[in-house]
Amino acid sequence: MENITAHEAALSRSAYEKKKQASFVHRLRRDLVKNRMIYILALPVIAYYIIFQYVPMYGATIAFKDFSPMKGILGSDWVGFEHFKAFFNDVYFGRILTNTLLISIYNIVFGFPAPIILALLLNEVRKAGFKRFVQSITYLPHFISVLVLCGLIVDFTARNGIVNDLMAFMGFERTAMLLQPGWFRTIYVSSNIWQEVGWGSIIYLAALAGIDQALYEAATIDGAGRFKQMLHVTLPGIMPTIIILFILRMGSMMNVGFDKIFLLYNPVTYETSDVISTYVYRKGILEANYSFSSAVGLFNSVINFVLLVITNKVSKKVNETSLW
Repeated sequence: MENITAHEAALSRSAYEKKKQASFVHRLRRDLVKNRMIYILALPVIAYYIIFQYVPMYGATIAFKDFSPMKGILGSDWVGFEHFKAFFNDVYFGRILTNTLLISIYNIVFGFPAPIILALLLNEVRKAGFKRFVQSITYLPHFISVLVLCGLIVDFTARNGIVNDLMAFMGFERTAMLLQPGWFRTIYVSSNIWQEVGWGSIIYLAALAGIDQALYEAATIDGAGRFKQMLHVTLPGIMPTIIILFILRMGSMMNVGFDKIFLLYNPVTYETSDVISTYVYRKGILEANYSFSSAVGLFNSVINFVLLVITNKVSKKVNETSLW
């Protein structure tokens, strides 16, 4: 009797699973028909990620091979982790890893809070005209191309540039700042903040617009001033947005912008400006060492992924806000 009951239970579970699967297929088919225009609009985006993001992942296998363009990916000899060992034992490994981490940390410490502070300040402005003017002025640098931006930086920080004019006025000695290793990180991070602070504040301003105004009214009744309202109403209201963006930022911590550094650095400043992306460029493109540069790039991506998972897990445990 027990066997029959167990058999019937198994058949019941199987029938339930089939019914559930059929129901899912039916709902999926109905949704595809109902929202077909939306799915058609999404097709180019899906095709882009498949063609340019997922298919090229196969090429990462050359990091484990002695790749030769003549032999192709499949025909190249397998060497395992030899390129990774060569990278870890490279004389410049410590320098480029330190520079990458330091520039990323400086960007997070000084650059990440900047748009939050700007959004909070703009939220306190009551004159709509002045608020729109400040927003427009701070958004504009985002639309300047990297090439033009770097040209401006080179001119401004030259020995006879405006920055040196201001420093000379304050009693400091003129210097070619981009030829001084100690100035590179400061120039890079500060110019990043100037270029992206306005654009980055948009998402925080959108989050601020979603805060219930009744909370401010209740805080005012309780005697809270503007500063306390910001601390106890505004910041908690946008905290989930801040946390999500921080997690995403940690997931790209090792990705220091190649274009800008490549246009600003030079052999004199390598000790503070040479990062993983520029090192990969010199090894992979200039020296045609494709397997080695691929191994370095893969190492970079793995570190980013690990940081993303750890940050997400810590955030989920501490404040129950996470990406997944």
